[in-house]
Amino acid sequence: MAIRYNLWIDPDNTAQHRAVEADLERYFIERFADYPHIRLFGADPYDYDAPFNRLYDVLMARAAEYCEEKWRYVASPEQLNRCFFRAVGRSTKFVQDDRK
Repeated sequence: MAIRYNLWIDPDNTAQHRAVEADLERYFIERFADYPHIRLFGADPYDYDAPFNRLYDVLMARAAEYCEEKWRYVASPEQLNRCFFRAVGRSTKFVQDDRK
């Protein structure tokens, strides 16, 4: 298996990695605007058909393609995941149910 991720190929290019990650966060926040408010927890937070879980899968795939097209950069799954959840934390589109 060949190493594809830019972070692994050139770990010292921190300026590029930071720029791509900042853009990925913006990308996710902009995509969230296309959706109604989404609840983060419900009766079963592990329901893979829940809107949040479906949204995650779709946006991860689209963000990976976006990175490759715009930046000619292959983001690692960890980078995509971290940027996604940073964006969730900054977005106003997500509503958290009270945990009881």
